[in-house]
Amino acid sequence: MEARSLTPVLRALRGCLHLLTAGLLALAAVRAVGSGAADAPAVVTLCAVMAGVYGTGLALPSVRRSKAASRVWLGLLCALWLVLLVLTPDALWTAFPLFFLQLHLLPLRWAVPAVAVTTGAAIAGFIGHGAAPTPGAVLGPALGAAVAIGTVLGYRTLHQENEHRRELIEELLTTRAELAAAERAAGTLAERERLAREIHDTLAQGLSSIQLLLRAAERTLPEDAPALAHVREARVAAVDNLAEARRFVRELTPPDLEHGSLVAALERLCAAASGPTRVEFSVSGTPVELPTPYEVALLRVAQSALANTVRHAAARRASITLSFMDTSVALDVVDDGKGFRPEEIPRRKPQVGGADGGFGLRAMRSRAQSLGGTLSVESAPGSGTALAITLPLPLPTPAPTEPDQAPPQHRGVQA
Repeated sequence: MEARSLTPVLRALRGCLHLLTAGLLALAAVRAVGSGAADAPAVVTLCAVMAGVYGTGLALPSVRRSKAASRVWLGLLCALWLVLLVLTPDALWTAFPLFFLQLHLLPLRWAVPAVAVTTGAAIAGFIGHGAAPTPGAVLGPALGAAVAIGTVLGYRTLHQENEHRRELIEELLTTRAELAAAERAAGTLAERERLAREIHDTLAQGLSSIQLLLRAAERTLPEDAPALAHVREARVAAVDNLAEARRFVRELTPPDLEHGSLVAALERLCAAASGPTRVEFSVSGTPVELPTPYEVALLRVAQSALANTVRHAAARRASITLSFMDTSVALDVVDDGKGFRPEEIPRRKPQVGGADGGFGLRAMRSRAQSLGGTLSVESAPGSGTALAITLPLPLPTPAPTEPDQAPPQHRGVQA
């Protein structure tokens, strides 16, 4: 674990572990010198070597960053400790900091057996020096090992909970950002549609009426009338400006839909699908003209759902169905892929076809709800996925009369 990633509490605990290791090694060396044993110089030297190896491992970046290097370092410390245990029974208590190192540097399935072996070796080494097997000598290392295991497991549990909270916070921030982006996009599309509608219903209609009036005036004026040339110039200017207004309307159409209707865009989407998944598209009911936000929402949901199906669901077939009903329009995306459990969505945020990441079901549902619609998902492991978005159709409005189809001699057209 990098030092910069530690909290103040963990820094303090790590510092206490270092001090404990140094203190226990110093204690073993002092007791060996004080006892006047013949192997006291060897004990002092070995304690110094073990302290040096411990400090060197803490200072080397490779030990902090590489699992292999850290385990080699741990193995060297354990080997030195075993030699020290042969020389002095006081090495028994030095096993306690080794417990924490083993639990921290080894996977749990290896760390617990390693702690158990170290505990047994410590007790056997103490008794092997001729000391009486007192309860403290036997229970002390065992209780120390139990405390170390409980402490590390408790820390790991707290760390996992903190990571889970952090992931939830990141997910919340991501979802909020997606919702904000969706709202901005919806607002932009709504404004584009409003401008296109206003240009079409006011400016374009007015220019078309002016053109018709000038055409009628042109036909009523005699060929030698002085004003005829001005009337013709005015009519040409009206025609040019009408074409320009219609170009503005076309440019305000979203790029994905600018080359045709929603049906055509969905057909192109299915035809462009790559991979082993065969994608089919069908239309049910009589297509009607939809507002731009509706078309964009349905197209975006289809794009996201199909992308996840092709990339992650391992599906052989997928189908997209666009259904026009009396009061609503629905889009269904069905695949025969591996599926997932919809009830687990709040915990792991799955995607269509069982994938994670990307657009996300929550963002899809938010897009549907922003238009007063609903999103439903049916899936099970091994049973494929069916996603359906349903949007209520807006109230019908009278279709504007096409200006170019008005009678050429009609003189009652108003601007």
